[in-house]
Amino acid sequence: MRDTLVIAIPDPALVVLVGAAGAGKSTFAARHFAAGEVLSSDLLREAIAGDAADQRATGPAFAALHRALARRLGAGRLTVVDATNVTAAARRALLRRAAVVGVPAVAIVLDLDPRLVAARNAQREGGRVPGDAVLRQLTDLEASNRPGALEAEGFAQVVRLAASTDADAVRIERVSSPPGPPPRAT
Repeated sequence: MRDTLVIAIPDPALVVLVGAAGAGKSTFAARHFAAGEVLSSDLLREAIAGDAADQRATGPAFAALHRALARRLGAGRLTVVDATNVTAAARRALLRRAAVVGVPAVAIVLDLDPRLVAARNAQREGGRVPGDAVLRQLTDLEASNRPGALEAEGFAQVVRLAASTDADAVRIERVSSPPGPPPRAT
């Protein structure tokens, strides 16, 4: 039996899930956060286009996600962004929103074995992501995982989960976030 990994999350905070399609980000979010705390790009694409996998709805879905994120963070509410977030460009706008309101940003990286990710993606309900897109996401994730890369972007805390058993053995503990600017990683 694995030991429980306790992740202390400041509240309020921005929690950014990072991982390729099929890594288990939505499952992780559903297991550890209330549904109302999670902004999911897949659910927004489904609401807009009727299909979570319809990439043509990505622009409007992310516009809606960023508007909701700004409102939630501005109201001092913990918010989880459930999207791949595997590139610095995708994370930059999220980090700016957190910085504007002075809440810390936490990255939880699901960096699982690429074969497991591909197998999970193939079994996804509601539309799987094309295999070449998942491979690009895995390549982008590898670049994001360079030592210190996410911290240099402005994340106050980075947690890497490298096995599905790691993700299963997590317990989220909320801690009061002090007022003022978010702490920077050192």
